[in-house]
Amino acid sequence: MHRVIGERDVEETPFSPEQARTLYRDMVRARRFDERALALQRRGWMSGYPPFKGQEASQVGAAHAMAESDWLFPTYRSNAMQIARGVPMSDLLLFRRGRAEYDSGHTLPVFPQAVPIATQIPHATGAGMAMNYRDDDGAVVCYFGDGATSEGDFHEGLNFAGVFETPTVFFCENNNWAISLPRDRQTAAASIADRAEAYGFSGGQVDGNDPLAVLEFVGSALESARDGEPVLVESMTYRQGAHTTSDDPSRYRDEESELPEWRTRDPMERYEEYLRDQGLINDEYVETIHEEADEELADAVDRAEAKEPAEPEEVFDSVYAELPPRLRKQREEALSFAEEHDVQELEH
Repeated sequence: MHRVIGERDVEETPFSPEQARTLYRDMVRARRFDERALALQRRGWMSGYPPFKGQEASQVGAAHAMAESDWLFPTYRSNAMQIARGVPMSDLLLFRRGRAEYDSGHTLPVFPQAVPIATQIPHATGAGMAMNYRDDDGAVVCYFGDGATSEGDFHEGLNFAGVFETPTVFFCENNNWAISLPRDRQTAAASIADRAEAYGFSGGQVDGNDPLAVLEFVGSALESARDGEPVLVESMTYRQGAHTTSDDPSRYRDEESELPEWRTRDPMERYEEYLRDQGLINDEYVETIHEEADEELADAVDRAEAKEPAEPEEVFDSVYAELPPRLRKQREEALSFAEEHDVQELEH
């Protein structure tokens, strides 16, 4: 597949002005969520949070390329993608408060977030294999960061996808940093996308700060995947903030000096400027979209705070239908600790 970088007039893309505005709306929703979640964590509302500021265009563009029935396998930094797919913000907040991620009971084709690095990749490949067995015409998008490409799960998942021709798009969001390790210490390959060749299918890079480019590129990748040709997409973006709220990026990176301006520029500012130049949005529209996002977010926080804190034993209840001996022992130890230390409930 080819590399897509650079902006074009909306008329030169396969998308309508309304589609272009919808991308902007969801980027605003995602940015406001990220800002509020970070502020909530700083005041002790949740124990930790992985910010994604700077990666909204990449995730929202990819989410909008998916068909309604396509499955998303996300990870801990994919909240923008989940929001654009329709996952309630309150569910994402409650997950950070120790509850089951899909507390609202929604039935969207979105797996729970994978917090361990790369474990969702074999799962996504397996889901694609199941679609083949069932003659399902759907596809799978598996989201992960560049650090995940150094894990064994990455190699195993992509190898099976190539051998069994699964309808899977592997969406690697390359923000240049695996916590403190830069991309050039991850692989000696010219790009992450180049690694797809070893598994017998194609890969390509896209400007991850251009949501229209991501939408078009991932849409093309999904068409290939449905025809039995998996694709590895490398979305080139930049993590503006820390890896998590316990990280200090100033200790290991020289802000923006190591990457080109198109990759490090704020995608929200860039896309808003583009839409204004195209005559598609104005001050009134921008103000309305921000107000609607803030209202949605305020409601999500209220919903999350209205939920009773989780009981200590609930962490074990959704793993197996019948707990194996090892987990039964851990459950007993947790309850014993809670009783000894007078822990009635877990807020975080």
